Amino acid sequence: MKLLRALLLVLGLVFLGVLVVMHDPAAIFAAITGLSWRLALVAVFPFVVVTTFDTLGWKYAFLRDRVAFRTLLAARIAGEAFNLTTPTASLGGEAIKAWLLRRHVSLDEAVLSVVVAKTTITLAQGLFLLLGIVAAWMAGLPNSSLLHGMMWLLAVEVLALAGFVAAQMRGVVGWSQRWLARVGLRVSGHQDTSARVDRGLARFYREEPRRLALSIAFHFVAWLLGVVEVYLMLRFLGVPVSLTTATIIEAFGTAVRFATFLVPASVGAQEGGYVATFLALGLPPAAGVALGLTRRVREILWIVVGFVLFAVLRNDPARRSTRT
Repeated sequence: MKLLRALLLVLGLVFLGVLVVMHDPAAIFAAITGLSWRLALVAVFPFVVVTTFDTLGWKYAFLRDRVAFRTLLAARIAGEAFNLTTPTASLGGEAIKAWLLRRHVSLDEAVLSVVVAKTTITLAQGLFLLLGIVAAWMAGLPNSSLLHGMMWLLAVEVLALAGFVAAQMRGVVGWSQRWLARVGLRVSGHQDTSARVDRGLARFYREEPRRLALSIAFHFVAWLLGVVEVYLMLRFLGVPVSLTTATIIEAFGTAVRFATFLVPASVGAQEGGYVATFLALGLPPAAGVALGLTRRVREILWIVVGFVLFAVLRNDPARRSTRT
């Protein structure tokens, strides 16, 4: 997996370089440098609000409110930094989030919350993609091959989510351990934890519809707020668009990231998706590349913040006596 992810990262970087070269690199970098102080604004303001709502979505993925919001916020930022930079198919950061909560809740509670939050954020993303498809249809793209591709991707996502939720209801953690044992990879010492996680997942979906709905709702609002980021970035890059157009761009962009989760940070794939979407909407493709690179600047900033928060939480003197 590490080798595959490294190869995909190299291919993504090469593809990104090709996109830049093909679409007037001088104009792309001139647009980005022309942002000036506004680059700091778009790198901080929308992301902080988006992360706040995503953290609220995680908060309601617990069976009970057990962890302070500021702790969840710091753990989420740290975990997402690992998701973007490590060869773990966007899963290593989830383990980091659970590990950073070890002083506040038991392991099974932390793992349960991470699994539920991963489910609800993906459900919300599917709803957001559906909104983007409807917006694209109404904007006059019913015969677009890109739109048809997004519709197929939504269908695949719905099937995958239905299977994942069904697996959780039937004990996905315990099943995973038994499957690993069959192929010779035994995970010892956590059988009781996996059983408790499986029981907790079944209980959450059966007995906590309110918390489930709130988790999905907060994540959905976070996806919607991503539209504001696209809208502001494009305005500052000199490509004024409507909120409807920004919604289509962001919704299709989230779908591309979902489909290319194996590529670290979807490097190259995200920018290619923007180019395809901009072409379908009649916008300059160079602006799509500029948008992607501007978001990379924001990602790098928050990756650094995430690793700093990880170091702080990891080296907290109050935690040093806690066994991992």
